Amino acid sequence: MFKGVLTGLVAGAAMLAAGAAVADDWAPPGPLKVQIGFGAGGSTDSLGRVLAQTMKEQTGWNVIAENKPGGGGVAMFTGISKMPPRGNVIGIGVNMPIMINLVLRGDELQFDLDDFDYLGTVARAQLSIIAKGDAPFDDLAGLVAYSKENDGAPVAFDAKPQELILQAINKKSDAGLRPVSTESSAEMVKLVLGGQVVAGFAAGAHQQYLETGELKVIASANDSRLSYAPDVATVREQGYGVYVDPWFFLAAPTGLDPAAREALTKAVADAIASPAMAEVVANILKTEVDNVGPEGTKEMIVNGVENVKVLFGK
Repeated sequence: MFKGVLTGLVAGAAMLAAGAAVADDWAPPGPLKVQIGFGAGGSTDSLGRVLAQTMKEQTGWNVIAENKPGGGGVAMFTGISKMPPRGNVIGIGVNMPIMINLVLRGDELQFDLDDFDYLGTVARAQLSIIAKGDAPFDDLAGLVAYSKENDGAPVAFDAKPQELILQAINKKSDAGLRPVSTESSAEMVKLVLGGQVVAGFAAGAHQQYLETGELKVIASANDSRLSYAPDVATVREQGYGVYVDPWFFLAAPTGLDPAAREALTKAVADAIASPAMAEVVANILKTEVDNVGPEGTKEMIVNGVENVKVLFGK
């Protein structure tokens, strides 16, 4: 019996070693295209191009970055979902637009969550709600009280999920917050500093002003607390059951050959772990790289869809 078990273990080890060798020997059939779901010049474009260049340098593969903008990444992922799983195309996008479209018009989309092999995540944007350093409140309860005392308070946002958080606060507390639409986090910071709004969302442009005391964080809009403000509670912890977690993630057409999936996952992970990616993530997102792996990426998307349903009251 022991001999049989030993023989089985040896055979199993040999099979694992053979599988690893196949994955190590695998290379894309032709150029590997890293499709970027947004146009040139934005955060996703910068992350995608550094990732593609780093993968090229580390693997020796011919890796090409190409922009496929449209619908916040929906156009790109629609195209990828229809491609054969040859291992020659992967896409990088942001989860929020994809999840919102799945919730609001999933019956119109040409893909669902099972149409992809998920490869990993690059990072999560840390999203805070900020106010001036001398504002007469330090948390959402204080902001709500201030708004009620002043017949409403303008609060800046630059994306629909942020506006929905404000609406959730208004619905539960009758705060009277007045959402003010802006183009970017940088614009929101300027409005808060200038006093045109009493609070706003920010994903990095505000951090230098935290150090000087000109701004302060009154809540984390993420599902967890901010790395740079661990003592500040999340929106959920402060009594409102919503959050926004913008993740940059990578996926390929579903059904990849196991060797291809393993090789691509490893190549993506190695590139994300590189100093070059750490630098671009720190410069653009003011945070650290965070790769939750293939299973963690799919779980993030699935759970995120359920949260978006709550945001939109679905």
